[in-house]
Amino acid sequence: MDSKRTFDVAVIGSGPAGASAALKLAEKGISTVIIEKATLPRYKTCGGGFAFRGRREMPFDISPVVEKEFYRVDAYFDKIGIHKVSEREEPIISMVMRDDFDNFLVEKAKEAGITLLEDHKLKDITFGKESILHTSQGEVRCKFIIAADGALSPTAKIAGWKETRLLIPALEYEVEVNPEDFERLSQTVRLDFDAAPMGYGWCFPKKNHLSIGLASFRRVKIDFKKLYRDYMTDVLKITDPIHEELHGFQIPVTPRTDGCVRKNVFLVGDAAGFADPLTAEGISNAIFSGIMAADAIIESDLDQQKAEENYNHKLNTTLLPELKTGVRLSKLFYDNEMIRNFLMKRYGDRITEGMTQILMGERTYPKDIVKQVKKKLKQAIFS
Repeated sequence: MDSKRTFDVAVIGSGPAGASAALKLAEKGISTVIIEKATLPRYKTCGGGFAFRGRREMPFDISPVVEKEFYRVDAYFDKIGIHKVSEREEPIISMVMRDDFDNFLVEKAKEAGITLLEDHKLKDITFGKESILHTSQGEVRCKFIIAADGALSPTAKIAGWKETRLLIPALEYEVEVNPEDFERLSQTVRLDFDAAPMGYGWCFPKKNHLSIGLASFRRVKIDFKKLYRDYMTDVLKITDPIHEELHGFQIPVTPRTDGCVRKNVFLVGDAAGFADPLTAEGISNAIFSGIMAADAIIESDLDQQKAEENYNHKLNTTLLPELKTGVRLSKLFYDNEMIRNFLMKRYGDRITEGMTQILMGERTYPKDIVKQVKKKLKQAIFS
């Protein structure tokens, strides 16, 4: 047996979830390897909006890889003529490019002592008390596997998970525009809730370009490219982009219903379906879940059954209840435009402030929020 290829924990994927888990494990002296199919830094399709609720929990300063900070977010509901503004003294949203951001986190994990195996594509796993990972460049042995390999997660498929998440379609362009358009559009984060059916459009300014995209929170047939063109020209008033680079992707906005641990494999981030169901922001919960999985293993003293129990307990008492409420709110917000518009007309300021508090990490989704909303609707109907 090659001791150089044997570890306590193997993390599949080098995104925020995987890097955060690996860093936490290494800090506690647990031998950890990140197995990454690409060579870092690598481009990762993502809007790159990192909510302050996640940034405030980072154990180190990430400003070297922050492209822009936004203390203001503008939300538009053009069909009903509503424009809401969120403002804070700390950045509500920090913009990152995922190639730089992910590589930065991995470098921090390397400094703590993890091993990084790049250009190692996972092909199969032989499961056991000590599992064998079969990669494109040989075998790696480990006691625990953290699957942080994104929405399509080959690791989850190999371990036997069936698809129970809702994966929503999204289209994004990295857009270079003329200086006048960039100056006009780079002062704020912009969300347009009538730009896509049952979803929204976004304009996220980066250091020298714009990330412009659309997402629908329901799997309906949509001509995204036409919607994007309409959004660009009619809403953002961009008529002569200098360069556009298209990326399509899927975002899992509901958690798996058949658990997040099996065969000593722990699902985190998008592999588990932990993106926010209402906003689709995934970086924060990816980091939270990666750290939770690492803590579960650390606190178990590498006991596999205890680690599974620990992780399930952490998820069931923190993240999963929030996501459950978020899923219900998402259905209320995106499935019935008439109700959403009524609520925004009557309670728009309160809704905007509540969502800002969630993005800032000042509060979580209240467990009884759907009951509260239904009560308000009844009062309005019968008043």
